[in-house]
Formats: sequence, C-alpha cells, structure tokens
Amino acid sequence: METLYYVIAASAAVLNFGSGVGAMVRLKVILPLMDGANVPHSMLVFPIGVLKAAGGIGLALGLFGVPLVGTAAAIGLILFWTCAVHTHVLANFWPKETVGTFTFLGLSIATLALDLALHF
Repeated sequence: METLYYVIAASAAVLNFGSGVGAMVRLKVILPLMDGANVPHSMLVFPIGVLKAAGGIGLALGLFGVPLVGTAAAIGLILFWTCAVHTHVLANFWPKETVGTFTFLGLSIATLALDLALHF
C-alpha cells in the first residue's frame, strides 16, 4: 500500500503543479473552458493557478518527509476540485475536458485516503 501511496501522491503532485503552471501562463486551451464555466480570465493566475501549483508542491513536500503539509495539501486540493465541479454544475457546462476535473478530484481523494491510512 505504501508504493501505491507514493505513485498516486507523486502523480497528483506533478499533475496539479503542471496544471497550475499551465493556468498561470494562460494556456490558450484553457480559455474557452473558463468562458463556458463563466469564470473570469483574471482568476487564472490567482487563485486558480497559484492554488493548484501550491497544492502540488505541498503534496511533494509530504512525499519528502513533511507528512502534515502533504495531508493539508491533499485536503486543500479536494476542496479546490470540489469547487471546480460545483462551478460546472452552476454553469451547466460539461465539455469532454470535464473528465480531467473529476480525475484530479479522484487523485486528491485517493492521496488523502492513502496518506491517512499510512501516517495516522
């Protein structure tokens, strides 16, 4: 189970950090998705990009010996991605890319569950 935790947490860390950086540099593929979900482009850098990147860094810190930071990061990412799903519900906007939102949410939940099982 420890190996599974490291694989899931490392994947979540890299993917969230990359997604955060992508939002901060305003990748063009993201802009139509923001428009469809009625989210202003001004939110791409902060809070969206910064929170995802910080969550990825926090998960990485958890993997490298600071477990409470990793736990807090997993909780924060679960909250972030739950809010993202809620935003899609409010906008009634379900493009094929929405599967990514649920993937990130699932990774965050799995990371937290495995983290709690191993460390607490």
